[in-house]
Amino acid sequence: METETLALASEMDFSMWGLFARATITVKLVMLLLILASFWAWAIIIQKGLSFRRARSEAARFDAAFWSGEPLDELYRKLGPDPDGRAASVFAAGMAEWQRSHRDDGALIPGAQARIDRSMDVAIQREAEELEKGLPFLATVGATAPFVGLFGTVWGIMNAFIEIAAQQNTNLAVVAPGIAEALLATGLGLLAAIPAVIFYNKLSTDANRIVGGYESFADEFTTILSRQLDA
Repeated sequence: METETLALASEMDFSMWGLFARATITVKLVMLLLILASFWAWAIIIQKGLSFRRARSEAARFDAAFWSGEPLDELYRKLGPDPDGRAASVFAAGMAEWQRSHRDDGALIPGAQARIDRSMDVAIQREAEELEKGLPFLATVGATAPFVGLFGTVWGIMNAFIEIAAQQNTNLAVVAPGIAEALLATGLGLLAAIPAVIFYNKLSTDANRIVGGYESFADEFTTILSRQLDA
């Protein structure tokens, strides 16, 4: 009997495709959902990694131009009111309000400092939202994928026991396929969740650092403008 059971077990396909093909429709849907979530999470991870690298490069180029000694009005004229770079957009928002705060005779409208601060704060918030777009999905995958996989495992084990009861047989050939299919769902859940959690933490930290750089620049820019206001 043991020899026959082992022979049957050895003939079964325990590859991932074989386990998927034998799974029930519910477990198959769970696996497909987890695979789709994993691919989507990796797409966000790659896209955000490239976007953050581009944002850091743009910020470095803008800082070099800003501190080069070129007059701010001339720099703003070159960049335009809607520049491509994120750091440049914060600068453009402040300069646009600075220019709007001048009367025709050259005098400043009262409250210019507060309006400039608010304009740059709005621009920073807009850039922060753009940088953080997609990160909540990574957090959701990291938090829920293990439980979705566990649901698939519970369902698969339940069907394995039903099969055992129907055949009234506890041979390895009967038990092993159902258990293996069920555990595959848990494995896929962890495969989706672990990278999502790791990169969510990393990308969130990177986004906060980039936004912090924008806020530091806004403070420095405000200090420069305040000296001109006092003068």
